[in-house]
Amino acid sequence: MAYLPPHKRRSGGSDPAPPTSSLASLSLSSSSPRGRHQLRPSNNEIIHAAGCVSRWSPLPPFSPDSDDADSFRLEPFACEPVERKTGSKPLVLSLSSPKASSAEAAAAAIADRFLPELLAAAERAKHDVPSRKEEILKLSLVARVGKVLFQTECFEDMEQSAVKLMGLELDSSKEHYHVKIFDKHQSDSTMSCKCTVQEDGKLAIHKVELNQIRQLVEDISCLSQDLDLRLMLSTKRILKNVDPEVENAIQSLVSSAILDPNVKGGLRWPFGKESIGERFSIVGVWHTNYKAFRNKTLRFKLRHADRFDHRSSTGEVSNEVTFKLTGISKRLQDGNKEVDSLKEMLESAVRMIWDSALCYKMAH
Repeated sequence: MAYLPPHKRRSGGSDPAPPTSSLASLSLSSSSPRGRHQLRPSNNEIIHAAGCVSRWSPLPPFSPDSDDADSFRLEPFACEPVERKTGSKPLVLSLSSPKASSAEAAAAAIADRFLPELLAAAERAKHDVPSRKEEILKLSLVARVGKVLFQTECFEDMEQSAVKLMGLELDSSKEHYHVKIFDKHQSDSTMSCKCTVQEDGKLAIHKVELNQIRQLVEDISCLSQDLDLRLMLSTKRILKNVDPEVENAIQSLVSSAILDPNVKGGLRWPFGKESIGERFSIVGVWHTNYKAFRNKTLRFKLRHADRFDHRSSTGEVSNEVTFKLTGISKRLQDGNKEVDSLKEMLESAVRMIWDSALCYKMAH
């Protein structure tokens, strides 16, 4: 039998989905601080700050002791990437008789819960994340919509309807390759080289970043809507003035890449060219295509991503819907923490997302 490289293999089959469970039987924690150096996934993509708070809450809220608790339940939800990895369907929270919630009421409730933690996380980020001369640190607040793992099938609806309803203008439409490089001398981070394709078919590096550090994650099950919401504050780390040895290694590894639409991630390397000595190695690739729309305070991004992790030989393809709350991010970065103004901006953004992006069956 001919040899088939791991990144060209396909897996199939799955076990039956787990049975529906009662929410009343679960023990849910309101918040869970995470340490930055916890055990990380093999692709080393997600890093949590030492004081990161990660919370979940349903909207509308409920008490396990109330009569409403019996109407909440967990149901299997079809999500192909998760099913391929775990062999079973994930679960989503649902309400047997959902009651409509207005965007105004939802935005006020979310802002009241999220804003105090946001201000504390922004202050913590400025003091807890070490600033090195070769890094530029930026705070980034985003909102993501989807279900379960925030992957969603409503890509065309989002572009055709949400953009029109929100009155956004097209900002850019681009294709990028992200080459993930591991440096043994920086074992707690992965360098991500965002690249564009030149006319000769070679990659040109646009910028180099380290893993973002999550400062705050708020997951909200929006039970009267079709999709859920995540609000997340992260610290972005852009590398500048890179050490010559590191820069040479990055350039060498990126320039050796070969475009190949038949492999996951869209890139492959000649035999022996995926590493340099024992220090630098390719650990993953992403091929992304996106459209971005914006107004003065928000940037809306629709991204199709084809990823491959070289360490685990696994890949996934996903459609991602992200709202970058640029106006609030800039204020937090500048140290402007005028509470009433930030709350008004946050409520306005949530209302817009609630009315325009959390309903799967949007009118065309």
